[in-house]
Amino acid sequence: MAYHIDQLEPGMSASIAKTVTEADIILFAGVSTDVNPAHLDEEYSKGTMFGGRIAHGMLSAGFISAVLANKLPGAGTIYLSQTLKFKAPVRPGDTVTATVTVKEVNAAKNRVTLETVCTVGGKVVIEGEALTMPPVRTAAPTGTA
Repeated sequence: MAYHIDQLEPGMSASIAKTVTEADIILFAGVSTDVNPAHLDEEYSKGTMFGGRIAHGMLSAGFISAVLANKLPGAGTIYLSQTLKFKAPVRPGDTVTATVTVKEVNAAKNRVTLETVCTVGGKVVIEGEALTMPPVRTAAPTGTA
């Protein structure tokens, strides 16, 4: 499902939830090449301000992309920009809920601004704002075959 520009209005919201697993962290490290020991080395991480391993911030931020692509605006959405503020760590085993809420609709430019928030147990771990271009309606075929 996808929402087109004329179907979107401020206040519309959608969420997904995902538990961050050990495999997610290892796979993200491999794909991104971010092998910071804060994410991968428990002994090293115990000596940090977090007192243990944390997930990559961009792994959790990626769940925002999943909401935009799969729910609101949905399939075919083009992600144009994103601001992020990392407010708290996400640890292996935490369930991250990513929520997007429509803030502004610019029909003339086919642009939608959304508030983006990720939480763990009700605590905000990431907040920001996204600019997207929802999918454009395709013209219905004319004539018969």
